[in-house]
Amino acid sequence: MRLLVDTHAALWFLEGDPNLSAVALSLIEDDSIERRLSAASVWEVAIKRGTGKLTAAADFHKLMERKGVQGLAVTDAHAAVVADLPMHHRDPFDRLLVAQARLEGMTILSKDENLRAYDVPVVW
Repeated sequence: MRLLVDTHAALWFLEGDPNLSAVALSLIEDDSIERRLSAASVWEVAIKRGTGKLTAAADFHKLMERKGVQGLAVTDAHAAVVADLPMHHRDPFDRLLVAQARLEGMTILSKDENLRAYDVPVVW
């Protein structure tokens, strides 16, 4: 399995938040699978921190990296796929995650039920 960790799942993991499901926790901690955090998630956190909507560590992506979750850059191919996605979800960060998962053959780790409307696997 190749896993793309949604922003909220990464933050909940680092905070020890009980909203993180047992399945999600076990997958994030599973060193036998490829786990990635999108640059879109880093960008989302930076924006929300800057506007005061979120109080996460500025280096949360580095904390995830120390836990074995590697970064995933956003490419022009990822960005281009967003234009072809149906509007099941209006959140630009989540739409980019869907595009990345689709192109990279990844499963998204997310509680967001809206993502299930797309043709990518979602686990929680």
